[in-house]
Amino acid sequence: MVVPAVLDTLKKQTLERIRGWLPALSRSKAREEQPLTVFLNTISLFSSEDLKRLSSELDIPYLDSLPLGLLSKERIKAIPYSFVKKHEIFPFAEEEGRISLALHDPYLTQPLDELEWMLKAKVRPFLCSKEEIIHAIHTTYEKGDRAASELLARLEGDGEKDDEAVVVFDLLDGEREGAPIVKLLNLILMEAIQQGASDIHFEPDEEGLRVRYRIDGVLHNRHTPAVDYQNQLITRIKVMSKLDIAEHRLPQDGRIKLRMGRREVDFRVSTIPVSGGERVVLRILDRGNVQYGLEQMGMDGELLERLRSLLALPEGIILVTGPTGSGKTTTLYSALQERSDESTNIMTIEDPVEYQLPGIAQIAVHHKINLDFATGLRHILRQDPDVIMVGEIRDLETAEIAVQAALTGHLVLSTLHTNDAPSAITRLVDMGIEPYLLSSSVVGILAQRLVRRICPHCKEPFEPTLKELEKIGINSPVSIFQGKGCSHCFGSGYKGRHALYELLVIDYPIQKQIVKSPDGIELKKLALEGGMKTLLDSGRNLVLQGHTTIEEVLRATRGVVT
Repeated sequence: MVVPAVLDTLKKQTLERIRGWLPALSRSKAREEQPLTVFLNTISLFSSEDLKRLSSELDIPYLDSLPLGLLSKERIKAIPYSFVKKHEIFPFAEEEGRISLALHDPYLTQPLDELEWMLKAKVRPFLCSKEEIIHAIHTTYEKGDRAASELLARLEGDGEKDDEAVVVFDLLDGEREGAPIVKLLNLILMEAIQQGASDIHFEPDEEGLRVRYRIDGVLHNRHTPAVDYQNQLITRIKVMSKLDIAEHRLPQDGRIKLRMGRREVDFRVSTIPVSGGERVVLRILDRGNVQYGLEQMGMDGELLERLRSLLALPEGIILVTGPTGSGKTTTLYSALQERSDESTNIMTIEDPVEYQLPGIAQIAVHHKINLDFATGLRHILRQDPDVIMVGEIRDLETAEIAVQAALTGHLVLSTLHTNDAPSAITRLVDMGIEPYLLSSSVVGILAQRLVRRICPHCKEPFEPTLKELEKIGINSPVSIFQGKGCSHCFGSGYKGRHALYELLVIDYPIQKQIVKSPDGIELKKLALEGGMKTLLDSGRNLVLQGHTTIEEVLRATRGVVT
């Protein structure tokens, strides 16, 4: 390891030697000094100040920031991503037949010659920081709105087929993937990530393979490859997720870990046999799009304060309820971060571990070795935890261990699939938990749903009828908002999502009712008398604030007794 003082001295000495060579240094000479260039890059001598000094001495302009979007798409397509990534250079403009090129190594010459040959144009170098160049590369090469559709059209035109399947490491590096099917799948995955999709559906039917993206909770048709490419796409996905490509009769689950520039994206893969082939769904787990923290969850101030008071308790069970895809895991992760500090031992058992949380021990369920929620929870209790998160309470055994953990001084967080908050008590009693144990262990239940936000780019005022307003409990005329549809929201009128919440705090009257009769209707009646705001109340407030629409609130809360 080189200590900082020695590195500073070495840096000064090396730069002095460079200045001594500058007058006689030529391109051919620079090629001869290639080992020196490697050495300089290895110990990262070129800071912004160094580059600015070299800029004046070498008469090469220096740029603090790189302009984007000046070079034509045709020029960008002619320069492989792998080439600019390897040499860390970025062509950003063209003027009078010369290509303006940013680089951070002033003695890098061979790639410049290759680029001139590639583009059939002269190159004008500019010095720029390495960080700025890498940012420009990723920002530019991540854009490809209709690339999947264009490639699909070319595939259907030439009828080219290839069963070759190679593991993908970087979605942007398409030049290394020769098979058209490989390129097509890469572009589909990249397009889905760019459009903010949460799931990709590959659905076989008589006409071909239908590809749909779930964006903001709603499925959208995107592509329909011909039947000829169905098996190749499914096989490619199986190879990437390390599934058995010869097994077509049984469902399989796998995982893909890919990189798109500097973004790492995980995919949970599920295959199931259906009539016409195999149906595949990819759940996108994009760390770059997930924000944790209760402040970012969109809760109103009163509900947030009450939830934080529950999380501060030393023991008890806090449940988060809602259907699949309603954001329960994100809420639990945010709650864990609220409690995370050096004095607290937090452990989780999940199926699977979706995102890594710093400072928290996370265990993944592994059914093949009989590591399920109950087994994992039983062993977690021997690790002296303060806070425990159970991914889901699915059976009586897991529920019993969670209750015992709460009664012996642990704070337990978990999820349950019920329509609203009071129904969670009824569900646990149906599983076989004694009501008196629930009244002593459960301290709070948070029900939630997700509704789509109105697109801010095409948001406009809207005058609904009184009948429409009455559906969400508004009895007087009022002006609200809607989205008319634009290119930013793909014509849907919605972009992004917002959560609806319903928090039931188990106070003394609720505890008495649970022991007396765990009836959901009676529990809800008592909770409303105690000031609980329902999911519909939460949705009504969002409509009046201009965040969502009446249709979205009704879609998310249908089936919930009010």
